[in-house]
Amino acid sequence: MGTFSIWHWVIVLLIVVLVFGTKKLKNMGTDLGSAVKGFKDGMRDGAPADQAQVNQSTQQSSQTIDVETKTKS
Repeated sequence: MGTFSIWHWVIVLLIVVLVFGTKKLKNMGTDLGSAVKGFKDGMRDGAPADQAQVNQSTQQSSQTIDVETKTKS
């Protein structure tokens, strides 16, 4: 029961196609593919720029002033 045969996967795929339809599945696949491609491009191209943004934000956060409120006793 732990492993499924090819026929189990064919039936599951058939049910998914019947529920969502082929056009919806094609759109979801295209969206997922473009998201993965964009993520890979961003990781390859944007890594040094992201590090500069992190360094700038940590410098700005170290310049903030922490003010404590006094409670009335």
